[in-house]
Amino acid sequence: MKTTIANETVYFGTGSGHAEAEAPSIVFVHGAGFDHSVWVMPARYFARHGFQVVAPDLPGHGRSAGAPLETIESMADWLTELIRVLCGGKATLVGHSMGSLAVLDCASRHGEVVDAIALLGTSAPMPVGPPLLDAARDGDHAAIDMANTWSHSSAGSLGMAGNPGMSNLYSGERWLERCSSAAYYADLAACNAYSGEFDVEHTPSLIIAGTADRMTPARQGGRVADALDNAATVLLPGCGHSMLSEQPNQVLDALAEFIMRR
Repeated sequence: MKTTIANETVYFGTGSGHAEAEAPSIVFVHGAGFDHSVWVMPARYFARHGFQVVAPDLPGHGRSAGAPLETIESMADWLTELIRVLCGGKATLVGHSMGSLAVLDCASRHGEVVDAIALLGTSAPMPVGPPLLDAARDGDHAAIDMANTWSHSSAGSLGMAGNPGMSNLYSGERWLERCSSAAYYADLAACNAYSGEFDVEHTPSLIIAGTADRMTPARQGGRVADALDNAATVLLPGCGHSMLSEQPNQVLDALAEFIMRR
């Protein structure tokens, strides 16, 4: 599906659902270098359980036009406009990694459009090491190699996958290779520059963290949870940062428990 935000074409997945006009909305926000397709499984699940699903490609990613957004704050502002255009002005937001920061900032500064938030593989701030930033800036494939390796647990790196017939390591690499080097660097730089300051009150929140996450360690997700006044935490034993591919069923179970019970 397509819409227009800030005079640019935006592509978004719907989970192939056909929600009622007054159905509650869920917006899924992808991480650095990815696109809407990482959300296929949860998007389909919630679309088939009566929700209006919106899984956008951020500007400059996937099939969306425009220049990549250069700050987490600009991503949050963009999400706010997307919610107003497509979701009747309010939605539950689910974000992974960089997407979790955009969700968190949106809830902090634009709480009027947010019903609840789920943050997967989160940390605030979310520093990015100079070797990764430098390689991404130079368009060096080493940036993909570093991020993809660090994003997987030991088991995930050896080929273990929650999706039959898939290789976590190789699928992660292919996803990142589809992103332009300019967009990937902009994403990483935005994560690195984000202050980590937020003020979210009374918003139902869920943190999902992998105990083997080397990019955003579980203890960092715990600190975000501690700073929220209405947060639940789910730990995924042995799971790395790429939790949507390493433990997709466990992630979906946690999201369903959090969202469907409300």
